[in-house]
Amino acid sequence: MKIPFLDLKTQYKQIEHEVIPMITAAMADGAFIGGEQVSCFEEEFAKFCGSSYCAGVNSGTDALRFALMAIGVGPGDEVITVPNTFIATTEAISQVGARPVFVDVYPDTCNMDVSKIEEKISKNTKAIIPVHLYGQPGDMDQVLTIAQKNGAAVIEDACQAHGAIYKNKKAGSMGAAGCFSFYPGKNLGAFGEGGAIVTQDESIAQKIRMIRDHGQRKKYFHDLEGYNGRLDAIQAGVLRIKLKRLNDWNKLRRQNSAYYTEFLSNVPSVTLPVEAEFARSVYHLYVIQVDDRDGLQDHLNSKGVASGLHYPLPLHLQKAYDHLGYKKGDFPVSENIADRLLSLPMFPELTRDQIEYVVESIKEFIFHQ
Repeated sequence: MKIPFLDLKTQYKQIEHEVIPMITAAMADGAFIGGEQVSCFEEEFAKFCGSSYCAGVNSGTDALRFALMAIGVGPGDEVITVPNTFIATTEAISQVGARPVFVDVYPDTCNMDVSKIEEKISKNTKAIIPVHLYGQPGDMDQVLTIAQKNGAAVIEDACQAHGAIYKNKKAGSMGAAGCFSFYPGKNLGAFGEGGAIVTQDESIAQKIRMIRDHGQRKKYFHDLEGYNGRLDAIQAGVLRIKLKRLNDWNKLRRQNSAYYTEFLSNVPSVTLPVEAEFARSVYHLYVIQVDDRDGLQDHLNSKGVASGLHYPLPLHLQKAYDHLGYKKGDFPVSENIADRLLSLPMFPELTRDQIEYVVESIKEFIFHQ
C-alpha cells in the first residue's frame, strides 16, 4: 500500500466544482491583485479567528515580519522564541534587525516552556513569539502575563494552528497579532503562497496594510518603505472556498489523531503526542518520538509509507545562526526531540485502513528489531 504524507489531489477533487468557476471569473474580470476576493476573505478569516481585523499577505514569513514591524520591533531589539520551529519564525526576527533569543520547550507538547521565559528577558526584549507547534496552542495565559509584566508584545506564530483553540479562544486572537501561513500543505492551504495577520488593534492592521503594499496609504503616496507582500486575489478565492470546510477538515484530523493514539498506545518505545488540558489541537502534524527514528523512517519508506521530519536540527545549531553563539547542549529538550521525532501521514482524507497500515508497519519495525 502506498500512503502519501499529504494528499492534496484528493482534497482538490472535493472543491474543483467551486474552484474552476472562481478562477474563470477572476480571469474574465482581470481581478488578480486585491479586490473583493481579498477583502471578503479578510473579513471571513477575521471572524473565523475571533479577531477584529485581518490583513492578507504573501506568506506566513511576511505575516511574522510585517507584524513585528507594525509593533515597532527593529535593530537592537530582542525577540524571545523557541529553537524547534521552522526558520521562518527567526528569519522574520532577524530581517527586521532584531536578535532571536531562544528558550527551550516542554518535552511532552514541544511548545514553549513558559517557566524559562523570564530568565531570558532583558532591557532589549521587545516581543515574545510563542509557536503553536504541530497545531496545538501554547500556554498563552502565562506568556501574556509575563509579556505584560515586562512591557513586551506577544506575536502568535499560528502558522500551523488554523482553528486551534486555547481555553475557548482561537489561536492567533490573543496576542497583539496572530500570524498564519497558507502554504499548500497547511490545514488551510492556498494553491501557492499566502499568509495573513489577525489582530484586535486597528492601528496594527492599518500599518500592516501599508507595509504589504510598498508603504502606501493611497496609490503613490508612501508613508514608509514597505514590501511587495500582498495576497493574490485567486489565492484568496481558493482560501474562501476552503475556509467553509476547515472546521470539518479539522474534525477529521482530530479523529485520525485519535485513531493513531488508540492503535499506538501500547507500542513500546513510541512516545505519542500529548494534548494539553487547556488546548484543542487541530493536528497539522501527528508527531511521534522513537529512539531509532532513522531506522523506522527507512522501514516505513520500504513499506510505501511517507513520513516527515519537523524539525531534525534545532535552529540554535543551524549554520545560519552561528553568529548567535549558541552551542550543542544549550537547549537539551529541543535537541533530544529533534533526534527522535517522526511525523506520520496526516490529512483529513486519510482513512482508518491507511492508519492501520501505518501502525502495523511501525509495529513490524518495533517488535522485530
